Amino acid sequence: MDTTQRQLKELSYGESLELLGTVPVGRIVFSLRALPAVRVVNHVVDEGAVIIRSHEGAAIVPAVGAGPGAVVAYEADALDEHRRLGWSVVVTGVASLVDDPVAIERYGAILHPWVLGRMDQVIRIDPHLVTGFRLVPVGDGACL
Repeated sequence: MDTTQRQLKELSYGESLELLGTVPVGRIVFSLRALPAVRVVNHVVDEGAVIIRSHEGAAIVPAVGAGPGAVVAYEADALDEHRRLGWSVVVTGVASLVDDPVAIERYGAILHPWVLGRMDQVIRIDPHLVTGFRLVPVGDGACL
């Protein structure tokens, strides 16, 4: 295992979303009974938004289905613990249920759930804040 220390390099908005699109799984953070709740879900990035699927009765569905949506955070990463390299991206934005039948069908074709069951609720996260950081070798570009 490499024990060399690394530096954090801040990623741009575009770099962050691009990296987010390279991994299939992340964590959504939302409010459940006034407390933070975290769920692991798979996703796609589509036209700058993060898309996930869920099922009727899932804890997140009422949270995002009420009113204009709900503020959530979505995090994904790719880390190599042996080389101490990798990245992490957090998207903070408003999540809402997708109600357009054409969009629901399209997302159903490109976003395949990892769990058994009917995942007929499509949730779109429109980013308001996107932050990302990469662990890089010391001396590798502008770092924090």
